[in-house]
Amino acid sequence: MTMPRAVCLAATAAVLLMLPTAAQAKSKTKTVTMGLPAAAQGEFQNKYGADVNDFFPHKVTIRAGDKVRFRPTGFHSMDLPGKGDDPTLPLFSPTGTKATNTDANGAPFWFTGKLDNVGFNPALLNGLFGKHVTYKKKRVESGLPLAPNPKPFTVRFKKKGKFKYYCDVHPGMTGTVVVKGKKAKVPTAKQDRKRLKKQLRRDRKRAKGLATSAPPAGNTVYVGGSTAGGVEYFGMLPGKKIVKVGTTVTFMMSPKSFEAHTATFGPGPAEDPASYLGGIAKTFEGAPVLDARGVYPSEAPGTTANLTSALHGNGFWNSGVMDNSAASPPASSAAVRFTQTGTFDYYCLIHPFMHGQVEVTP
Repeated sequence: MTMPRAVCLAATAAVLLMLPTAAQAKSKTKTVTMGLPAAAQGEFQNKYGADVNDFFPHKVTIRAGDKVRFRPTGFHSMDLPGKGDDPTLPLFSPTGTKATNTDANGAPFWFTGKLDNVGFNPALLNGLFGKHVTYKKKRVESGLPLAPNPKPFTVRFKKKGKFKYYCDVHPGMTGTVVVKGKKAKVPTAKQDRKRLKKQLRRDRKRAKGLATSAPPAGNTVYVGGSTAGGVEYFGMLPGKKIVKVGTTVTFMMSPKSFEAHTATFGPGPAEDPASYLGGIAKTFEGAPVLDARGVYPSEAPGTTANLTSALHGNGFWNSGVMDNSAASPPASSAAVRFTQTGTFDYYCLIHPFMHGQVEVTP
């Protein structure tokens, strides 16, 4: 039996009407890298000794029901807090055990038996990498990318709004997802690429001048350099400081830095895990318990040590972890007095390739 032409046309029309609805229901996905895109990392690191603590693109606009794929390209997290949550989670937390460290002379440090050992916050160890989730006003926490080659994860946004997210590793590093209505106009892929290129051009321009920027005045050294937008120089400013014997030098974070650093003297180099400093530095790469000699200042609060090759039995002095965040315990600076002539090498234990020198003259 042949279907009447009118009925056939009606049925065809009904099917065609259904097709756009199905297509519209299919969500689209945009990608944000957690740190510099991989293609730009070599240029920034090799040409400028720099990195950028930011999300790329910094702002992305989607429709309700669409998704954002977060691709890890550096040591960063993505923390999208829920309603009423604190913006970020602490990176480190006490382990419940006390520090037991002694120096090269066998003497306990001031923190030994008094302060807790710390490790990475357990809340950051169970991540979302490789998973798909939907944001429902409850915290979405990526966790730390500690595993080799972590996979991207995807977040679906069902409701309209403007959502700010954070990095738990680098206070000040933020990004934004703007979610518009399902039929709203949003930037095309071409426009998103243009926005990304503009962000990279801006950061490239900022990074170019950091290595040659003026160091702080007086007897102060910046451990790392920084400028707006999370652009960071991974070197000491100045790289070599010359002072008279008896001079007190202050090591401090540069004002706009989102990073954490240490200034640490002793047997190195810190990039060699077999060295005294290298063994301490290695624990910052993801050990369950960080070496307290790296975390805490080597000297008791309020004390300015006299740095010689005999301090703590081997010339060890450590600022402890420093950052600029008012919400975290570490200070942003530390000072030591140089009372022996010679050249003293120091490193950042968190970034062991960062190396500087202090030359002490009579």
